[in-house]
Amino acid sequence: MKKTFLFMFIIAMALTSCNQKSKVKSDNPLLNDFDTPFGVPPFDLIKAKHFKPAYLAAFDEQKKNVRAIIKNTDAPTFENTIKALEYSGELLSKVSRIFGSLNSANTNDSLQAINLEIAPLSSKHRDDINLNDTLFQKIKSVYDNRESFKLTDEEKKVLEDTYKSFVRNGAGLSPEDKEKLRKINEELSLLSVRFGQNLLAETNNFKLIIDKEEDLAGLPEGLKAQAAAAAEKLNMKGKWVFTIQYPIMEPFLKYSEKRNLREKLFTGYFMKGDNGNEYDNNAIIARIARLRVERSKLLGYKTYADFALERNMAKTPERVFDFLVQVWNAALPVAKAEAAAQQELIDREGGKFKLAPWDWWYYTEKIKKEKYDLDDEITRPYFQTSNVIKGMFYVANRLYNLEFTERNDIPKYHPDVVTFEVTRDKKHVGVLMIDNYPRASKRGGAWCGAYRGQSRDINGKMITPVVTMVTNSAPPSEGKPSLLTPDEASTLFHEFGHALHQLLSNSTYPGVSGTSVPRDFVELPSQIMEHWVLEPEVLKVYAKHYQTGEVIPAELIEKLDRAGKFNTGFATVEFLAAALLDMEYHTISEPVEPDIRVFEKAVMDKYGLIPEIKPRYRSTYFNHIWSSGYAAGYYSYYWSEMLDADAFQAFKETGDIFNREVAARFEKEILSRGGTRDPLEMYIAFRGKEPGIDALLENRGLK
Repeated sequence: MKKTFLFMFIIAMALTSCNQKSKVKSDNPLLNDFDTPFGVPPFDLIKAKHFKPAYLAAFDEQKKNVRAIIKNTDAPTFENTIKALEYSGELLSKVSRIFGSLNSANTNDSLQAINLEIAPLSSKHRDDINLNDTLFQKIKSVYDNRESFKLTDEEKKVLEDTYKSFVRNGAGLSPEDKEKLRKINEELSLLSVRFGQNLLAETNNFKLIIDKEEDLAGLPEGLKAQAAAAAEKLNMKGKWVFTIQYPIMEPFLKYSEKRNLREKLFTGYFMKGDNGNEYDNNAIIARIARLRVERSKLLGYKTYADFALERNMAKTPERVFDFLVQVWNAALPVAKAEAAAQQELIDREGGKFKLAPWDWWYYTEKIKKEKYDLDDEITRPYFQTSNVIKGMFYVANRLYNLEFTERNDIPKYHPDVVTFEVTRDKKHVGVLMIDNYPRASKRGGAWCGAYRGQSRDINGKMITPVVTMVTNSAPPSEGKPSLLTPDEASTLFHEFGHALHQLLSNSTYPGVSGTSVPRDFVELPSQIMEHWVLEPEVLKVYAKHYQTGEVIPAELIEKLDRAGKFNTGFATVEFLAAALLDMEYHTISEPVEPDIRVFEKAVMDKYGLIPEIKPRYRSTYFNHIWSSGYAAGYYSYYWSEMLDADAFQAFKETGDIFNREVAARFEKEILSRGGTRDPLEMYIAFRGKEPGIDALLENRGLK
């Protein structure tokens, strides 16, 4: 007992010494304590040149801490092994969170070069820890004797996760197989980085340049103004430049009367990473697919999906396929009917051509206008971005009593970022950064991350989160503020749900805090927030005309409600096509490098995807599965929708969508717990029952 106490004293002193050293000002700001409001990174001081030295220092620090665990001669305990390991990489977590967030949202050539250099070093560093047999034997000893320790439920989960993580990362392999695994991990880390960099380059490189005003027929004035501004930035004054950034591409496809230009723009988007140039991703994908099979087999799994799903709610590939096919079979007939309606309209107008993928948005918008007297340009003036953000905050205040105060003294990594202090009962909860507009330095899509996650330090002191929400919404133009479609407003609410998951986290250990949950559970907190976006009670608070301040009219709310299930066949099928493609790649059981185009076509033919619809993500720009951690997990958005549709009913059933009792239960059992408990147990504790697929089908109007 005395030896154990002495060891923990030494560890504590070492960490204290390390903290004291960090207070000595370094020329590298990443190695200093941040003397800023709430310890937010001082972005103005951090330069690309600081990251590699900071990474190397962080690797060294964790190595020293791990060596101390290994050399300790006391019997392994939770305190001297698991807890010590959990806190061994604090500096590395700090540096990698900052680098990863900046490289996604505000990258440059220097950061991308560093990413390529650091990726294999990070892979080696992780493997040096995960494949250390002495360390693993200590962890295994604690795990095997876990009943003899008086552990909290969270500590039991941290122990279980640590042990299983080491096993799943090759700790039990022979020395020869460990060496094979190291080589695979290193190559995969580099390939993933290259895929993402190629995709960003392809997205930035494509431009549709229009120099004749008649070719702008049908386009909204706001979109034309954005395109003119983009052209002027490129020294093309008098022309219009359209990109394949989604906030630009989507309205172009909806409103452009020039079919040939719709085809050109859509093809530019659809062919990203598949153009046979220096940014082509086909060979990279084929290699990743092969290496994932080799890695999985080395670890004792039949396929990568078997490996990835083992710790998810779904558990097995068979269950995921069964789930996806059920929804597919409900949605495909609806999508076919939607295609038939569009073809009928084309024929009625004398189009004399067959509906193609680049026509879908245009004719869908026409039908919506005809059927509901509704289109995005009618609703957009009521969805000013700043007001939508106020609407999100209103919902969070009603549900969780949170307050959001804009703070201009909090450091920003880009002028577009807006920063807020989050409080509850006047006590600091965390910091929220919101970054809305597309730029060349930002990857596409929308995501939520953290420059610092919630946890408690080794002495039990609360560490509050610094959360970042990133989207690619339409920017302000020609005196107009940023105006959103209802779908884009839903995206903001969605990412805000992820932010709440991190802001309301109340865990001790960093490894199980916030969004550290299975992939098919992490979208529940985000997607449930989408249910409040178009609730009449919420719309009346934030949906105000940007010019007049008029609250969105009741008849327009009614139209939005009636059109809520419109085009749901298309939306469901294009998503499921990508999810099925993901699963088919990751249930390949032999280490082969597939011909990507051939493989993709075979999968789409297998499920009967109609030619008028393309998968939401083709292989060569499917960033989720090749570069962002969703491999064999893209299905999780719909799995989580099964949860969120059912969970929102818990509010609706009370007759009050802001029911504080239900919200408190959702926070207690879901949001605050992070990954401290099995997700199904968490859900049942909140809802009182398991979810079923019926709620999802009803939510999508497919039942």
